[in-house]
Amino acid sequence: MVQTPAKSLTLEEFLKRPETKPASEYIKGQIIQKPMPQGKHSTVQRELTFAVDRPLRDKQIARAFPELRCTFGGRSTVPDVAVFTWDRIPRDENGKVLNSFEIPPDWTIEILSPDQSPTRVIRNILHCLDHGTQMGWLIDPDEEVVFVYFGDRTVRVFDIAEQLLPVPSFATDIQLTVGELFSWLAE
Repeated sequence: MVQTPAKSLTLEEFLKRPETKPASEYIKGQIIQKPMPQGKHSTVQRELTFAVDRPLRDKQIARAFPELRCTFGGRSTVPDVAVFTWDRIPRDENGKVLNSFEIPPDWTIEILSPDQSPTRVIRNILHCLDHGTQMGWLIDPDEEVVFVYFGDRTVRVFDIAEQLLPVPSFATDIQLTVGELFSWLAE
């Protein structure tokens, strides 16, 4: 749902507003509320967050954050899963993770919801790539397909169960096929 404020709203003003459930994003002066996640979306998001986070966090390579607000390049978006390499995770003077992430993720993962605009989601992925994100995934649970966006903006489609999904160079410990990813929907 797109909300157009009565007066033009700046990014700073948007960030001072209370959070909404589901999250709202700030894109080109507009407030766009993400659709409420449904069963397929929630299942893939939960399992994928664990599958990515476990092997990377244990070795202090990276961490996967579900529904994390990322504000950079004039936008404030909330990827379904944002992965940051260990040394780029914003931390306070005590080494604890900060609440505010004002940098792009190293890997952005979006899961398409039935009522969500694919164009809007793709634009968010491309915005991340334009600001240094290494890779973006767009997962369509209904079609059982994964679109992989590489840093150079090339796109590859993965829709065969045996296909191994490409991951960013820091995440080579993750070996996940298309079939494994979508098998989570049947568990």
